[in-house]
Amino acid sequence: MARIKLNIPEKFEFTTEIPISINNINYGGHLGNDSLLSLMHEARVRFFKKNNFTEGNIGGAGIIITDVAIVYKAEGFYGDILKFEIAREDFNKYGCDIVYKITNKDTGTEVARAKTGIVFFDYREKKIVTTPAIFHKKSNAKML
Repeated sequence: MARIKLNIPEKFEFTTEIPISINNINYGGHLGNDSLLSLMHEARVRFFKKNNFTEGNIGGAGIIITDVAIVYKAEGFYGDILKFEIAREDFNKYGCDIVYKITNKDTGTEVARAKTGIVFFDYREKKIVTTPAIFHKKSNAKML
């Protein structure tokens, strides 16, 4: 079976730390895949907040997650502190990918790498819109 491969950028725009809580642990005794997706969501919200955005208002537009890919590298356990590094890549007219490198803060072990594809959306009009200029400006990415 073919495996997903995610390349991780050399430089990240944002870093945050989130501890693994007991409700993130699955029946296997380690971080559950559903919980990792929720922790990525928390990291993304923190990243947006740092830039004075919310998921519902980035230059007047909200976002929709279009796809997710996660490649697991190691287990995470209760009490571990995960370091989430975030970058934006692959900009297009309507969105981009948000890339995550997730490591154990204490050991430096890579736990996972992931990406979420986003598009910008006008929730009142119920339609996809172009990427807001302010989102490009804060990323130093070229507008398409």
